[in-house]
Amino acid sequence: MIWNLFKSGPSSFIGVDIGTFSIKVIELSKQGNRRKLENYGEIQAVALYEKAFRTFEKSTLTVSEEDVVKAIKAVLTESDIKTNQASFSIPDFSTFFTTFELPPMTQEEISQAVQYEARQHIPLPLSEVTLDWQVVEEGEKNQKAKPFRILLVAVPNEVIGQYQQIALNAKLELAAMEAEVFALARSLGSREREAGAICLIDIGARSTTVSIVDGGVLKLSHSFDTSGNDFTNVIARGMGLDYPKAEEIKRKKGLNVDNDGARSSLIPLVDLIVVEVKKIIQNFHYTQNKDVKKIILSGGSAHMPGLIEYLAEAANTNVEIINPFADIYYPPILEETLKDMGPSYAIALGTALRGFE
Repeated sequence: MIWNLFKSGPSSFIGVDIGTFSIKVIELSKQGNRRKLENYGEIQAVALYEKAFRTFEKSTLTVSEEDVVKAIKAVLTESDIKTNQASFSIPDFSTFFTTFELPPMTQEEISQAVQYEARQHIPLPLSEVTLDWQVVEEGEKNQKAKPFRILLVAVPNEVIGQYQQIALNAKLELAAMEAEVFALARSLGSREREAGAICLIDIGARSTTVSIVDGGVLKLSHSFDTSGNDFTNVIARGMGLDYPKAEEIKRKKGLNVDNDGARSSLIPLVDLIVVEVKKIIQNFHYTQNKDVKKIILSGGSAHMPGLIEYLAEAANTNVEIINPFADIYYPPILEETLKDMGPSYAIALGTALRGFE
């Protein structure tokens, strides 16, 4: 949403997801209304460096530009990706989200009103950020004077400048940038978009984002610091293990009861996510007078054993794992592989789809 150059997209497009510890790239092509998976690839920071792709010196987690460029070039070469038309996702923890209401007005008046309201909601000078917004609920000029509900997004110009430079140095034609949550919402299959209101939980390495998507439209979104990396760290501390071994236990045993103490370490952190999920679901019900139909999990920790069952019981709601490849054409031999990697690649896939809009 943040920045777009193409009025009509190319026939092949890549989505780039620059995470804290890994970079994922997906190449899609289009033939009519069909979207086809051409290539995909991932590179871990530890494969090239002894550090993450992002530093923790600032709240925006500054990207190590030189390292990221080298990694992107490596994964493009390894995955045999030919197109240079690209869209980048921007981490939710580097963006500011807020929603607010505006009185009934014309479309021409909305833009000016949003600029004015932004000053009240964004914690940075407007000269230092790029704003984007969308109407998530239409206003009506009638006797009840139903207001507009606006979702506002602000990204620091510093972050946008970094991504532009990375694309330039990686020899990519940067067509669009957008917050991860929009890419994630776009990656939902048609079945999920038609299912009514859903709660989308993306548990990343650095943060968790809880959002409400209704009919394919993002309604609410909230990010907080609890993350998959925290899961691994509490297991490591609680069981006296190094990070790689703790990561292995998280992925193989997770919240299962017979895991020698990992469950007791993880439950307090998972409960923090449950609290935030309940808050945003209640907020949506209060503002929209609608109920969430189900919860969909995404991110690298979505497959953690026992997580689906625990969330389903805690939230009293059906919980599923995202399948971003549901509407994408791919060779049948890849079905099990894509099902397993889907939660980790959902943002990259949604970002690639952005290029065709």
